[in-house]
Amino acid sequence: MAGHSHWAGIKHKKGRADKERSKIFSKLSREITVAAKLGDKDPEMNPRLRTAIQAAKQANMPKDNISRAINKSQLSGERNFENLRYEGFGPFNTALIIETLTDNKNRSASSIRTVLQKNGGRLGEAGSTKHLFNNCGIIHIDKEILSEEKAFEIAINLGAKDCVTKKNFHEIITKKEDFYKVRTELEKQINVFLYSAIEWRPINSINLNKDQSVKINEVLNTLEELDDVQNIYINVNTSIE
Repeated sequence: MAGHSHWAGIKHKKGRADKERSKIFSKLSREITVAAKLGDKDPEMNPRLRTAIQAAKQANMPKDNISRAINKSQLSGERNFENLRYEGFGPFNTALIIETLTDNKNRSASSIRTVLQKNGGRLGEAGSTKHLFNNCGIIHIDKEILSEEKAFEIAINLGAKDCVTKKNFHEIITKKEDFYKVRTELEKQINVFLYSAIEWRPINSINLNKDQSVKINEVLNTLEELDDVQNIYINVNTSIE
């Protein structure tokens, strides 16, 4: 019976992983389709599309899926998606910024509001939390590719705000409006980034204990399950092992 239980556990974990991967692919595909629809179908001429494709490749999305997502942008009658940002508060007075890509803003707002209210939070008005965050561009470069000195030199020469060396990578921080310009120039010198995106970084973070961190992660996981939600940012330091 122990073997059976173990197998059941493996199947459960694999099923959950498959479900999570499918959800991630769906969200990445939506971003690729919208980026291609709003700009050039050629990634070389469309920085947003190029960024979306790189994110898909980093998530190991098959090339066929990426091609289908680009082709969907040319279909007449395809749903029109728009980027909408929601601001709100989670448990323990945490601040949230939730980015969506949706074709129905009423559905998105209702779904997010329900999750937050069920967990002791609330959906706020526009501007209620964004002053607690900085909107900036983030680019991660493998430390094996560049030395710390070279990474800093390149970042400053390109007009980035800062360059910080972490354990396994250099993090280049740009103004939001400079992100694609800096990224495009960096691509001329570096073939692959570990990560690149425009993020909302908290100006100050709240410290939570382990139990509070578990609760917050449950809320974040529930929000991430929503189809319309693309990114979630929160002003929290968690203590989960």
